[in-house]
Amino acid sequence: MDPLPIAGGAAGASAALLAWAVRGRSSAVFGSSVWRGRRDRRAVALTFDDGPSEGTPEILEILARYHAPATFFQCGANVDRLPAVARAVHQAGHAIGNHSHTHPLFCFRSRRFIEEDLKHAQETIEAHTGARPVWFRAPFGARWFGMGPAQRRLHLTGVMWTVIGYDWSLKADEVVERMAGRVSNGAILCLHDGRELRARPDIGVTVEAVRRLVPMLLERGYEFATLSRLLCPTN
Repeated sequence: MDPLPIAGGAAGASAALLAWAVRGRSSAVFGSSVWRGRRDRRAVALTFDDGPSEGTPEILEILARYHAPATFFQCGANVDRLPAVARAVHQAGHAIGNHSHTHPLFCFRSRRFIEEDLKHAQETIEAHTGARPVWFRAPFGARWFGMGPAQRRLHLTGVMWTVIGYDWSLKADEVVERMAGRVSNGAILCLHDGRELRARPDIGVTVEAVRRLVPMLLERGYEFATLSRLLCPTN
């Protein structure tokens, strides 16, 4: 997120606090949230947002080659559009999280809108895949008032990330360098197997980054885990 100009005095401090509450990776102001796992285990969680898309099967092939489980935060509208791809993610043993139904920016939206959108995604994902998400990642990583009660009613825990790849704007070399240079024990890595709600998005950068990053991290001794396995290893 680009830095915003901050006014001086109390107004500036309030604006900075609100910005952190909305987008800060360690913020739990608007609902329960995690951004990394324990540091005493050499494991990481690879996560993908905005899918499923027509490019998701190519990512699944790479993950299968290396026996690397991941967590896919899916948009309900994309699941409605590509139910077979969504099911393939679940059937391959990966976890599915809730990434909203319509991928809106939740800031300034009503509490009712937030809960209905999350609930719609929850129901759509479960109907098409048989999996009911327990993890939620807000579109754009932006939380808002009303999100906490919605998460509690839907039994969802919010998830941010330790490292995000900016794979929608950087080249594959840059994505790999950025993520490989910031990875650590317990890291939650964020990439994208879709581009919001676009049909047939170009995710070539993401595919190439995954193709390079997964074997690189395995060679460094990291284990890949779903979020549940990373955060609750006894489950």
